[in-house]
Amino acid sequence: MRTTRAKYSLGQVVRHRKHPFRGVVFDVDAMFSNTQEWYDAIPEDSRPAKDQPFYHLLAENDHSYYVAYVSEQNLVPDDTGEPVDHPDLSDLFGEFEDGHYPLQFQLN
Repeated sequence: MRTTRAKYSLGQVVRHRKHPFRGVVFDVDAMFSNTQEWYDAIPEDSRPAKDQPFYHLLAENDHSYYVAYVSEQNLVPDDTGEPVDHPDLSDLFGEFEDGHYPLQFQLN
């Protein structure tokens, strides 16, 4: 069995290698953990390997905010130093600081 170590951490700002969006990591799957239907919808010549970390992102582009699911091979660190404006960020994270969002812990 292969052991996988995630390259990016919770709260880190990343951007997609090919598509014009960026986001904040809020969860990580050690290997692909979405539906086969979702995977099959990706053009075959662009499909990432399943045996790598996949990241859940609070993502944004020039037009909207959404949640993205992206393979590690398709992400790079975002080096702009700019915060992400996703409206759900404050539910999970504290204030943007040094290119990173700290996790916000709440006791209910």
